[in-house]
Amino acid sequence: MNGMENGTSPGNMPTSSSGDESVCALCGRESLCGGLGYVRADLPVGHPQFGQLFRCPNYRTDPERRERLRKLGNLEAYKEKTFAAFDTNIPTATPNQRQSLQDALDYARDYVDQLNGWILFEGSYGTGKTHLAAAVGNALLEREEQVIFVTVPDLLDYLRSAYAPTSEAGYDETFDRLRDVRVLILDDLGVENSSEWAGEKLFQLLNHRYVYRLPTVITSNVDLEIIDPRLASRLGDTTLTQHVKIKAPDFRTRIETSVDELPDLSLYRDLTFENFDTRTRVNADEKANYENALNAAREFVQSKDKWLILMGAHGTGKTHLAAAIANELDRTGIPVIFFTNAELLDYLRSGFDTRTQIRLERRLSILRNTSVLVLDSLSFDSMSAWAREKVFQILDYRYLRRMKTLITTTATTNELDPRLRTRVLDRRRCVPFALHVRPYVDRMYKTSS
Repeated sequence: MNGMENGTSPGNMPTSSSGDESVCALCGRESLCGGLGYVRADLPVGHPQFGQLFRCPNYRTDPERRERLRKLGNLEAYKEKTFAAFDTNIPTATPNQRQSLQDALDYARDYVDQLNGWILFEGSYGTGKTHLAAAVGNALLEREEQVIFVTVPDLLDYLRSAYAPTSEAGYDETFDRLRDVRVLILDDLGVENSSEWAGEKLFQLLNHRYVYRLPTVITSNVDLEIIDPRLASRLGDTTLTQHVKIKAPDFRTRIETSVDELPDLSLYRDLTFENFDTRTRVNADEKANYENALNAAREFVQSKDKWLILMGAHGTGKTHLAAAIANELDRTGIPVIFFTNAELLDYLRSGFDTRTQIRLERRLSILRNTSVLVLDSLSFDSMSAWAREKVFQILDYRYLRRMKTLITTTATTNELDPRLRTRVLDRRRCVPFALHVRPYVDRMYKTSS
């Protein structure tokens, strides 16, 4: 696991000396904490501080120890991620987006001061969740708090490897260190494709920290509704978890490299429900069809887990309605990814580009797990067999998990890819709607028939 080898393996985690178990590897004194730097008070059940960790009496401020803790906590790669480096004044951001970034920064700073309970940073990719989580970790390291930072997919991979017979680290030892560390930071909860075993281990880890109220920082870009219900119930406990939603677009990828960039929804900002024209030079049938389409779009905004498929010829208003839906959801802080067919294919292909910082599997994960996915002008006919398979995998993942998805296409139901057609025809989850109207330009510039 990237960085985790230096974060939790027996050779790097603070442990008692193998030569003398009575000597602490952290301070060189008599071992009181087992090399963790913290001790649990011997208190009766029911005591308000039962189960809490306290700094070991032998623990002393030491710059070298702080840097060692940074290495052990897997935070070396995030050393530059500080509160001071978190930019809340993005020039292209709206005032509301800049305020959301500032609020998230303030909540993160307050959490460091109080270090109580859990904090969950929510938002789409590139909005600064990982930066803030790492900044919390770095600020705590300055106080010599013991912190471990790890992405959830890497964590599960590491636990699997630790469970292997050839592993140098005992599984129980590895798991206990993660479970009992003073502060645990889990990045990207929800993007993992966990097996039943891995999901159970993740639940055991977080449930232990939930029961003992151990400080935990979590980032996620997925709705709680689609993760393990047991985890969702604990994250939803407002007596423990503070939810911080970052309502901002993906600024990070625009700065880092263009091949990582998600489409910019602001390009469609002027397409709204209010200016969707249902009246100009339309006959009675077209007017009724447009109004029904508008109602279907508004109902989709309010739905939790439906699919909406807008079908019709080029220029009939499908993209306008799709963008209006995306804009409406975005204004309420719900993460939306909006791709045209060509943009989608470029985004997937660039996962093989050596310049990219987001490889193909991560890109697929982004599209599978975003709260709302909009695919405009989807056409399987224009795709290679490889691309067709990847796009279907994305859509099938979302279909099985009842994740909100919107597709526009010029194909009729019978012309859709056969595997997609079976999903579209499932009226329990999907609302197909056909726009039987003339193209906009014909209405605007030609005499009505």
